[in-house]
Amino acid sequence: MKKTFVFFILIVMIGLTNTYSQEVSFGVKAGVNFSDITGDDTASFSGLTAFHIGVVSEIMISETFAFQPELLYSAQGSDWKDDFEGETFEGTVKLSYLNIPLMAKYYVAEGFSLEVGPQLGLLLSAKDEYDSTEDDIKDDLKGLDFGVNFGLGYKLDNGLNFGARYNLGLTDGNDNPDSLGDSSYKNSVIQVSVGYFF
Repeated sequence: MKKTFVFFILIVMIGLTNTYSQEVSFGVKAGVNFSDITGDDTASFSGLTAFHIGVVSEIMISETFAFQPELLYSAQGSDWKDDFEGETFEGTVKLSYLNIPLMAKYYVAEGFSLEVGPQLGLLLSAKDEYDSTEDDIKDDLKGLDFGVNFGLGYKLDNGLNFGARYNLGLTDGNDNPDSLGDSSYKNSVIQVSVGYFF
């Protein structure tokens, strides 16, 4: 199902690119993630600083409106610390996603845009690292992560651009209540990016 959905998204992107082929820019972007895991029983999580990198396309629909599909590798998760029977345990949940944001952009001024759009994330890997050990927890988490993005962007005439975005996760990632309990876990990520349109 994941492959089918990704194929569908790529077909849509190619179709839109062909439709607006006179007004399309391609580029790359990278930046820092300030990620966390929210939901029930998440007081032990304290956030994680990681990164994202990928490719983007801006399709101008009018002078002020644009559609920007992206394909990003995103490292997410959270550090955690828990006290149990007088002992303190610390570790890091490391999640890797292939994210597909589909952003609508409205240029409110020259180069400055407001952005909003849905995002699909495909879970690539999931590790829980603690005490020099590493557990693979991918089977405990849902493979698809849906969210919505809100952001700001600024683009220079030379193609250099900057962005800040918040991704609000909507999917409860807990796919194994027998192992993780009945708690819900959702992604929450602030991204700061720099990119370049060719």
